[in-house]
Amino acid sequence: METDNIIVRVASPSDSRFAKTITDEMEASAAARGTGIAKRSPEYIQKKMEEGKAVIALTTDDQWVGFCYIEAWGHDEFVANSGLIVAPAFRKSGVAKHIKHRVFALSREKYPNAKIFGLTTGLAVMKINSDLGYEPVTYSELTNDEEFWAGCKSCVNYDILMSKERKNCMCTAMLYDPKEHTTPEETKEDFKQNSEAYGRFMEAKQSRFLKRFKKGGGGSLSKMILKYFFNF
Repeated sequence: METDNIIVRVASPSDSRFAKTITDEMEASAAARGTGIAKRSPEYIQKKMEEGKAVIALTTDDQWVGFCYIEAWGHDEFVANSGLIVAPAFRKSGVAKHIKHRVFALSREKYPNAKIFGLTTGLAVMKINSDLGYEPVTYSELTNDEEFWAGCKSCVNYDILMSKERKNCMCTAMLYDPKEHTTPEETKEDFKQNSEAYGRFMEAKQSRFLKRFKKGGGGSLSKMILKYFFNF
């Protein structure tokens, strides 16, 4: 894909020169948002590039724009599209959507039978996932691979995750099941109809009011959202 002098493609070993820039921006972005992130080293990102399990966006004059990578879990039963990051100068340009679409296609190519999932705190990423056919799910529907959950140890919200016995956290889980998924048009319409209410819930959840909502103290709006998105 090439648009507005930006190329989105599968990363190659020669792109390893951007690995440190990518991990630095991941950490800086998480700190600015005040949200957690599973930290990755430049060496880890470089390995993903060498394996052909990453997507990178660059300008035609070789400036780094964005990145995302693939992780497989549970004997390839689950695949995660992780670490989506866009350089500050290119945010709100639509490039994140192109990266997500390309890494999703790459995941389907490499793991056609795998369930593809993601954890996010961002409403914009939720919308992109919805367009691809992902649906909000509970954490119990994700991989139980201990190595995956160990990756959350570097996240600032890890204590919250463990206190809830890995059943919930600040991130929202979304899943694409190739055997049971609804069409992207259906999930896209659902998201459009509920995005305002969901946005309010995301703000409350990220403010650590989840316990109050689960107890039913958040009012009818919160109950509707929890039931619709998380089956609580």
